[in-house]
Amino acid sequence: MALKRMDNIGIVVEDLGGAIDFFRELGLELEGRAMIEGEWAGRVTGLGDQHVEIAKMRTPDGHSRLELSRFLTPDVIADHRNAPVNALGYLRAMFTVDDIDDTLERLGARGARLVGEVVRYQDAYRLCYIRGPEGLLIGLAEELS
Repeated sequence: MALKRMDNIGIVVEDLGGAIDFFRELGLELEGRAMIEGEWAGRVTGLGDQHVEIAKMRTPDGHSRLELSRFLTPDVIADHRNAPVNALGYLRAMFTVDDIDDTLERLGARGARLVGEVVRYQDAYRLCYIRGPEGLLIGLAEELS
């Protein structure tokens, strides 16, 4: 049996509305919001009685999704938002954009900050990392033709 696809990347946030607004500004579309709770959900995650508000965000091509989650219960027990790029575990989500400078300007108005600098990788890409809402590490790439 072969792998079919990757469905989504999950990110836990405190401010779901702010994260939705940020990723909308980046160009993702809100696919839907829902409350996830009940015995079945706790069995899947191993968290028992959980109440989680989620939002599904879709890339314009329809192939990739982010699932943003805000846990009402149980409480969040760890915070990796300020981990450096070389920390173990989740690193970042990378998005390809048409114009990296315009994207940085628009996201900067929503509080994003450049981690290092915008660099050119050969004749293929301009790349950078930013810290988005709640310190999330996000990569941006602009393809050079």
